Amino acid sequence: MHVLKHPTPTLFFTGKGGVGKTSLSCATAVALADSGKKVLLVSTDPASNIHEVFGQDIGTDPTAIVGVDGLKAMNVDPEAAAEAYRERVVGPYRGVLPDSAIRSIEEQFAGACTVEIAAFDEFAKLLANEDVTAGFDHVVFDTAPTGHTLRLLTLPTAWTGFIEDAAAGTSCIGPLEGMKQQRALYEGAVNALANKDETTLVLVTRPDRAAVDEAARTSEELAEIGIRNQALAVNGVFKAHDASDAVAVAMERRGGAALEGLPAALESLERRDLPLKSGQVLGVASLRSLLADQDLKPAESVDMVALPESLDGLVDDLAQQNHGVIMTMGKGGVGKTSVAAYVAVALAKRGHKVHLSTTDPAAHVAQTVTDIPDNLEIGRIDPEIEVEKYREEVMSTTGANLDETGLALLQEDLSSPCTEEIAVFRAFARTVHEATDSIVVMDTAPTGHTILLLDAAESYHREVGRLTDGVPEAVANLLPRLRDPDFTRVLICTVPEATPVHEAADLQRDLQRAGMDPAAWVINMSLAPLNVTDPILVARKGQEARYIAEVINDHAKRAALVPWREDSVWGMTDVSASDAA
Repeated sequence: MHVLKHPTPTLFFTGKGGVGKTSLSCATAVALADSGKKVLLVSTDPASNIHEVFGQDIGTDPTAIVGVDGLKAMNVDPEAAAEAYRERVVGPYRGVLPDSAIRSIEEQFAGACTVEIAAFDEFAKLLANEDVTAGFDHVVFDTAPTGHTLRLLTLPTAWTGFIEDAAAGTSCIGPLEGMKQQRALYEGAVNALANKDETTLVLVTRPDRAAVDEAARTSEELAEIGIRNQALAVNGVFKAHDASDAVAVAMERRGGAALEGLPAALESLERRDLPLKSGQVLGVASLRSLLADQDLKPAESVDMVALPESLDGLVDDLAQQNHGVIMTMGKGGVGKTSVAAYVAVALAKRGHKVHLSTTDPAAHVAQTVTDIPDNLEIGRIDPEIEVEKYREEVMSTTGANLDETGLALLQEDLSSPCTEEIAVFRAFARTVHEATDSIVVMDTAPTGHTILLLDAAESYHREVGRLTDGVPEAVANLLPRLRDPDFTRVLICTVPEATPVHEAADLQRDLQRAGMDPAAWVINMSLAPLNVTDPILVARKGQEARYIAEVINDHAKRAALVPWREDSVWGMTDVSASDAA
């Protein structure tokens, strides 16, 4: 990779799940070690799979990698760190406060923000621990802290007594109160991240418009706080090897379109495109091939399981009910908006009154749907508008009682991913409340953590009410409905690859913790049902079988399969799956 020409002592790889950041960070660590350097590879991912990539056990202490002289690897466990922090906070109150209050406090610290700050705590301690890092020329991190976390940690106000004294605490800021004694440690870590001579941050993406846009947002967010020492890696760029394979030609065309006219934030970055290869990145030999001009040996094939039903079969059953909520959920880039659009159109064509509520620009969906049925209403929830409305409400209530220091901290908290999710959730609640006589299809659904957070009156008052007039009727009515399987059907969306399937399984566990059991999984963008002759696509089609089987056997009560197609919102025309190219 380009960062190998003049590597800084510390390298970070960041990107959404499934873009290949673990593969690239491991391959870079191997390449540096092969050049004679002493390298430490560190994963701060709660769902780390570097042990799977290297084919050996890797613990929380530096472990020598077999077959690579000079390379050691270790896992940092942010979940364990977050759990230890939660117990430090909650422990003194057990037996003192009512059980309901204890559950509310625990849920405050169950979110992604707490885990991420706990991970940063572990990362900062690791960098400062010369007993661990002094013997290495390079430290390579798989995953990096977000811009939100870094802004939070650099706010001087976060280290005051504001949290203790303010009338409204926050779940995102909470962990900092228990870590104030580490202020100097965190400041040193943040300064090291911004030092271009010390650190390079590699943004990993795929040739997909949604993934590219996400990388651009990350780049801008980091640049705002002075971290401009960035590079770009576009993983999985496909070039057709068989011009007679219509799917291959279409896939190359779609990837090329996603990389044309890159957002300004990415256009100026040093960039390397890495080709899509036949095999999976498993084992040291494959890691060496990943950055070289060599294909990867396809993984040992498994027998293709009987393919799941089509999405139309699932829609037939969803159509048996003429009211309620259908929510598509999944990590970024798996096509949940596309699935939501297809389901909404299909239900409307079956005669139902349908409201499609999406954060995807409604105009985009409208342009793709060639014939919008009269009984389909497409609504647009704009997260920026919803967050702004929510921010104004909070600042005019809670913010009215704060000094300048407190306001700065509150404003940063209102920039968190948790805040956006709750603001969008309120808009979602309004939509459902206004459409009790129709089917509402929603592509941006709340996580299990948010549902649990909002379900506790105290937590809701802290997180959403912010000293306003309590729980709106729309939310109060909606929460029980979300747990009612006869009213709400959740569709978990994934693609037939390792990381997206495992992240979807984590999402399902999160929902089940909140009392919601998904109705079905949708395996999107699959090559399995398609006729392909391009050698790379043939190999990748063969590898999908293990992940389709995992979904069917280990995770889903019911599964539907959707073929890969060129359209970003597929299925909106009369084109059949066999014509997907």
